[in-house]
Amino acid sequence: MNAPWDLLVVGGGTAGIVSAKTAASFGARVLLVERERTGGDCLWTGCVPSKALLASASVAAQARNGARLGINVDGVSVDFARVMEHVHAAIRTIEPVDSPAALEAAGVQVETGVLSFTGPNSAIVDGRPVEFAQAIVCTGSSPVVPPIPGLDGAEPLTSDSVWDLDVLPGRLAVLGGGSIGCELGQAFARLGAEVTIVEGTERILSREDPEAAELVAASLERDGVTLITGAPVVEVKSVADSGVLVLGDGNRVEFDRLLVSVGRRPGTRGLGLDRAGVELDERGYVRVDSRLRTTNPDIWAAGDVTGHAQFTHTAGVNGSLAASNAVLGLRRGVDTTTVPRVTFTDPEVAAVGVGTETAATDPDLHVVVRDHAHLDRAVAESDVHGFTKLVVDAKGRILGATLVGPRAGETLGELSVAVRHGMRTRDLAGTTHAYPTYNDGAWNASVDDIQARLRRPAMARTISVLSTGRRRWVRSSVRRRLVQARSR
Repeated sequence: MNAPWDLLVVGGGTAGIVSAKTAASFGARVLLVERERTGGDCLWTGCVPSKALLASASVAAQARNGARLGINVDGVSVDFARVMEHVHAAIRTIEPVDSPAALEAAGVQVETGVLSFTGPNSAIVDGRPVEFAQAIVCTGSSPVVPPIPGLDGAEPLTSDSVWDLDVLPGRLAVLGGGSIGCELGQAFARLGAEVTIVEGTERILSREDPEAAELVAASLERDGVTLITGAPVVEVKSVADSGVLVLGDGNRVEFDRLLVSVGRRPGTRGLGLDRAGVELDERGYVRVDSRLRTTNPDIWAAGDVTGHAQFTHTAGVNGSLAASNAVLGLRRGVDTTTVPRVTFTDPEVAAVGVGTETAATDPDLHVVVRDHAHLDRAVAESDVHGFTKLVVDAKGRILGATLVGPRAGETLGELSVAVRHGMRTRDLAGTTHAYPTYNDGAWNASVDDIQARLRRPAMARTISVLSTGRRRWVRSSVRRRLVQARSR
């Protein structure tokens, strides 16, 4: 029998790829097992295709709305087949980076097959035994299709299967008003579909700042999206090539295709984790400690399967952390307080750290707001539907931020660094920023906070004393010079 692998990585998505490459760079013998294709959701069904689709939809919207800038574009048409070819071309271009060949070039052995654990340090891959010193579970998550009566019969699309469309739906119903539902709903509306988003809670983007959600809702409606909130779907009826959503309030939504986007479930089924001594939490995610170690001290986990924030960047960072801890014996902990997130609607919503709703209930925190109606770049582009909000503590430290507007996700990088390293508004205010950019929102908000602090009574008195002392010194200096001049 072959010697045990130093590290077995289960799953070839972002977390698995980064875990495997990190461990191999340390000289470990690494085996990565993927049941389908490397690259994971991000490459095949998530980040890459969705942002490619949004790019096409954005061009269509800009062409239609050019009149606000004095540009009239008549007869905008969408070739949906070519749009989808653009989407798949983006996937093909990026695919080699995540391919088995790229992993093997980095020193990782890759096998395709179905893995199941048989013990604390053993598994089988398509019936073949594998032994390992340590392992990292990176099997991700998949879209949830809720048990609504009649839903299965409507052949619903999910964020996994929507990329197989080759004809634009005439009427698209989107079940779920979270980030994915809003992004895809807006994209399809801009491409020409009649879109209705149905959200069971009282508003879309329920985890985001309420004002941010309102701005996105208004933008969706300008794009022709019908929003229905606070009315859960209780039944789905299928009729030939169409269907009807029956809502809890008695209303009905007709559709040609239905897209379900109501959450994701961890990919733990069939892994035999119980045989490996790996426990799941009450939600079904792999139970890990602050260092991503499972209840089996030789097995770790990273990515969506852990229940941590389900983003590609989180999966990558935590994959590297898990591999470093496993192979090098480090004790690095997961950062759960500075996880940036972006909803790529128009306008974008980007946030990091402490939220504005939390700040509203804490007397030691305050929120500094810079409306984009007063942001020069936004005015120049005639796109002022946005804002920058900073959550600041009594010492001026930036604890969180929420941004709404074009390229909000790009501006978030600076603020993520600020939150991560405990920077203060004076640090941002004292740093020269390029003008005019949307990044001015964070800069100007920091300047506003500094000016507000200077107007506080205690600070104002200090400044007055210093200013008075300075004026007296200047007058005294002038008198001395006059006396000296006269004596000459």
